Amino acid sequence: MSTERDMPGGLWRLPLAGAVALLLGVGFGRYVFTPLITPLVEAGWFSAEQTARLGAINLLGYLAGAAGANRYAHWLGPRRAIASCLIALVASLAACAWPWGMIGYGFWRLLAGMAAATLTIVVTPAIMARMPEARRPGASATIFTGIGVGTMGVSLIVPWLAGFGVGATWLATAGIGAVLAGVSWLGVWRYLPSEAPADTPRQPTSRTPATPWAVIALVIVAYGLSSAGYVPHSLYWVDYIARELGRGLDTGNRYWLVLGIGGVIGPALAGAAARRLGFDTALVLAFVLMTLATALPLLFVGVAGLGISSLVVGAMVPAIITLTAGTVHALAPAPRQRQIWGWATLSFAATQAVGGFAMARLYAVAGTYTVPIAAGAAILLVATGCSLAGAIGAHRRRSDGE
Repeated sequence: MSTERDMPGGLWRLPLAGAVALLLGVGFGRYVFTPLITPLVEAGWFSAEQTARLGAINLLGYLAGAAGANRYAHWLGPRRAIASCLIALVASLAACAWPWGMIGYGFWRLLAGMAAATLTIVVTPAIMARMPEARRPGASATIFTGIGVGTMGVSLIVPWLAGFGVGATWLATAGIGAVLAGVSWLGVWRYLPSEAPADTPRQPTSRTPATPWAVIALVIVAYGLSSAGYVPHSLYWVDYIARELGRGLDTGNRYWLVLGIGGVIGPALAGAAARRLGFDTALVLAFVLMTLATALPLLFVGVAGLGISSLVVGAMVPAIITLTAGTVHALAPAPRQRQIWGWATLSFAATQAVGGFAMARLYAVAGTYTVPIAAGAAILLVATGCSLAGAIGAHRRRSDGE
């Protein structure tokens, strides 16, 4: 049986393959749809309200994938689970090149969401369990950088490809995805053992007090709410700028590129903030910044307002993911950390799916993206309060233990 010792180039390829998996799963499987909303509407394939529902269906698929990812990986093993998801993603991208109608298109968007969530949940622990402890922070940052790189890639290639037609854009994206999936499989994933080595739990020190479950619950709730607050930017940002603000598709895609740039730098910023402030305090700061940046277009829709909103929201999404994972790792009992991270991921997916359908309904009723954006900012404000309460609780527990 192949092992990671057989892997050409050593373990450093694992986090890079993880970044490619998230690039395909989240960047291509989910976010390629965002800059294509306007071309889909202009081509007459769907109405704006239908594209909003299709975006929500993709989030529903993400929820279904998050709920079943661990069982699916246990059934097939991590290697086969990753391979099947990569195949499903490429197939879904290629299938969207034809106007199937709402039911057919909805199926492929659902499948893409399921595969993206499964990759997100399966890939990270499969890699981290094989990395030496000292290399895990850097590996984690590398993996989550894939989301931002994927978003940037989509913002660069989709506007150019859209000139050749919606179908050609989907097929070209599928071709790029197939190449990346094949390279990552041949270079890394085929060497992955069927089962991950067991983690060695950290032994709590005598001075570390038991963390109340209420504190952990607050962090999980805040993390879940962050996904709903991000829905307007993740689904409607390009179309909002292109059609509602009348700036054109090219301008909308440029701001989507800025959002992707933020996604690339976000994990590094999160790591630097965590080293200086601690994970829980840095998490509160990330929520404050994301809330303000989400609300900014309600007041300023000039170049500076849209640019800052794009960059900061793009950076804070992966930053919050990274900081939440670190906070759970720091607060939770060692034997329960993987399970609690699974709960957090499920909370993220569930709130995102509900938020996606709710935002689509808000847009259908209001006829403007301003209302979903305001709702997203309000949700993030509540999430900020939850993260702050959790940080205060964690600080009190640490003080009691000193």
